[in-house]
Amino acid sequence: MNERAMKGLLIDLDGTLYHGTTMIDGADRLIHYLRNESIPYRFVTNNSASSPEEVANRLEAMGIPATSEDVCTSAQATAQYVAGLQPKASVYVIGESGLHEAIQDAGLRITDQFPDFVVQGIDRNLSYERIAQAVRYIREGATYILTNPDLLLPSTNGLIPGAGSIGAMLKAASGKEPVLIGKPSSILMDYSLTQLGVPNQDTWVVGDNIATDIAAGIAADCGTLLVLTGLTTAANYSSYSEAARCKPDLICESLEALIQTVSNHR
Repeated sequence: MNERAMKGLLIDLDGTLYHGTTMIDGADRLIHYLRNESIPYRFVTNNSASSPEEVANRLEAMGIPATSEDVCTSAQATAQYVAGLQPKASVYVIGESGLHEAIQDAGLRITDQFPDFVVQGIDRNLSYERIAQAVRYIREGATYILTNPDLLLPSTNGLIPGAGSIGAMLKAASGKEPVLIGKPSSILMDYSLTQLGVPNQDTWVVGDNIATDIAAGIAADCGTLLVLTGLTTAANYSSYSEAARCKPDLICESLEALIQTVSNHR
């Protein structure tokens, strides 16, 4: 049993609190418990397409209490990272509304000509012309930032290519490695810790994916707790942990078990 205190939680979403548009049993009770006990938490997602308001509305529609202030997205972390490197920088964006909004909110300037940075996330209306421009700018010296490495993401029609798949094309064509923001990178986690206001030694990362959630928590020196509610199950745990080359500090079979674990670690 890991005795690190649980004074704050960074919680994954898809596979941890819901599947598609269906809440996982206990997700609403978990959030009510955290609120009632005044335990700080943030929802942390690699999603760069949606704004925090859109993510919160989606959770509320499933019955999971949420506000936009509870949400930390890879788009927000990306924008803050770029602004920290170069305030008011010019940015060529491949992405959807959530990424555009985050870039503008950070005081950065979106441009289609001679950018300082190429920032790329998921873009379901992407054209070959915009890919070609991005490659040209990266090869000419623009810093390439990738919001998240997810190769696939769920949709109503099954799995579709994610930001990582677009990134694989940009990387191959430009010959440049991107700066990775989303899980398993610690950059998204560091941004989320700042929003949470709890030191990493007292914060636990909760998720269902060893290769992203748990690896990111380890990279940020947080406690890590795997829930067997989504991608990882008791049957595939050994193979997944071996492939990811890491293991969580704790494992909970359900969200009800997670509530009890948090209570035991107060």
